[in-house]
Amino acid sequence: MAILLEVRNLRTQFLTDDGLIKAVDDVSYHIDEKEIIGVVGESGCGKSVTQLSVMRLITPPGKITSGQIIFEGDDLMKYEANGPEMRSIRGAKIAMIFQEPMTSLNPVLTIGRQLTETLELHLKMGKSAANRRAAELLDMVGIPCADTRLGDYPHQFSGGMRQRAMIAMALSCNPRLVIADEPTTALDVTTQAQLLELMKALVEEFHSALVIVTHNLGVVARYAQRIYIMYAGRIVESGTCKDIFRSPRHPYTMGLLNCVPRIDDREGRELEAIKGLPPNLGRLPGQCAFLPRCEHAVDRCRVEPWPELQAVADGHHTRCFVNPPGMTG
Repeated sequence: MAILLEVRNLRTQFLTDDGLIKAVDDVSYHIDEKEIIGVVGESGCGKSVTQLSVMRLITPPGKITSGQIIFEGDDLMKYEANGPEMRSIRGAKIAMIFQEPMTSLNPVLTIGRQLTETLELHLKMGKSAANRRAAELLDMVGIPCADTRLGDYPHQFSGGMRQRAMIAMALSCNPRLVIADEPTTALDVTTQAQLLELMKALVEEFHSALVIVTHNLGVVARYAQRIYIMYAGRIVESGTCKDIFRSPRHPYTMGLLNCVPRIDDREGRELEAIKGLPPNLGRLPGQCAFLPRCEHAVDRCRVEPWPELQAVADGHHTRCFVNPPGMTG
């Protein structure tokens, strides 16, 4: 399968009153055509900023300081963030489903207008054709009486319906890549499952690739072929879904897995929490950023810089000196 998107040595920083925040620090990853990958980590680990960097949506005081974002063989970093080239790519070729639909949708424009605007801009549709296509898209994502809901405003939709509308907008131009940033946040479990199944079905129908950004490994277990684990602005482990769940090699990945209930758990086992808090990205230590929370640390971890990603198996990489034996099952 051909590589659709390749990110190389990406660095995104924010200059604040509290100092320089290294939100994304030398991140490299790729996604193949028609592939589903997961990007997983706690809040503040840099996973959303990484995807906003890919979309070239970083605004001051943030700045992409280095790296390459190669999409379909073309480095997007050579274009102005607000230039015509990037505007023609956003929405048409790379689409993003944002985390909070209530704040991402324009409150003074109808749902229909927000859908038709993209269709008219990228697909050059006329008003009537755009309205018909907008109704089809809302119906496709499961909104009843879709043609009569085009005139509704975002506040007239429930949380689940707003997220469905966001999915419809993201897929309206049949993009090659869809980035779903915490697409089920604040939704009930049943609606979460419905939306994830819907996204999976639609990207398969449109032959798109999908990036699922989440803090929950359980969410990506059913859908992703490969997973990237992020911590403190860096990727600390990557591999196939089977690698990550059956043989995690980084202590942080193991901690995340221990926080997820398993169907084969023994009765009475309590879920474990990762001790401590994520580090301040403006005051990262010279050693491994996970060191204060790690139960597997050795002397080498306390005196040497954070290690580079290293292969522990074919297609399985980790950023750890110790490489504790992973779980089996």
